Amino acid sequence: MRIADTIILVTGANRGLGRALVEEALKRGAKRVFAGTRQPFVHSDKRVTPLTLDVTNAAQIQKAFEEVDSLEILINNAGVALYDNLSDRAALDQELAVHLFGTLGVTQAFLSLLTRSRGALVNVLSEAALAPFPLIPAYSISKAAAFSMTQSLRFLLAARGVSVHAVLAGPIDTDMSRGANIPKSSPESVARNIFDGVERGEDEIFPDPVSGIMTEGWYKGVAKALERRYAAFAAELVKS
Repeated sequence: MRIADTIILVTGANRGLGRALVEEALKRGAKRVFAGTRQPFVHSDKRVTPLTLDVTNAAQIQKAFEEVDSLEILINNAGVALYDNLSDRAALDQELAVHLFGTLGVTQAFLSLLTRSRGALVNVLSEAALAPFPLIPAYSISKAAAFSMTQSLRFLLAARGVSVHAVLAGPIDTDMSRGANIPKSSPESVARNIFDGVERGEDEIFPDPVSGIMTEGWYKGVAKALERRYAAFAAELVKS
């Protein structure tokens, strides 16, 4: 997969990592970038087409789909991060609505276009999908669920020629992490590394120094081995 001359949709595109992904796609020569945002969005580059897209709103997802006639890369980036202690069910419901059901809803809506182009699905998750960060448990739970879904989609969509990538990022210097006094990577550097990972065909993309230290251990580890074993077993069951 090469980014040049492709048509890309980025959700949560108005700020932070989403905005950086739009800019990096343009730098790499994308033919067109659809920028999905909840708020009105304007961009000076004529290759950018704004879409009103709240990923928790089924009607907006359908309307956005009707405005896109071709797509090669879908980047599910929209997100929310709430500090909680699991005492309020509403926080978990909100996180799941965005990260799990929102991501799935957008993916299902645009899947026919990705299948036609034999394109790529990129789900922006977090290293918290692998181990929960205790101060944001609802966020961690939702990202873990979204990661499991991403791994499932990787197997389910392989026969359609759609590659599926999980971005397991560490802390990024955006509004979401503004109050956290920890080492953070710039959204611009993370966006570059995400596209590099897509171009290299990496299943899991660790796009920053903090998460990057896990790359080798992840690909050689028991969790990845188990995913491969399950996929091989499932493939045999499908054949029979």
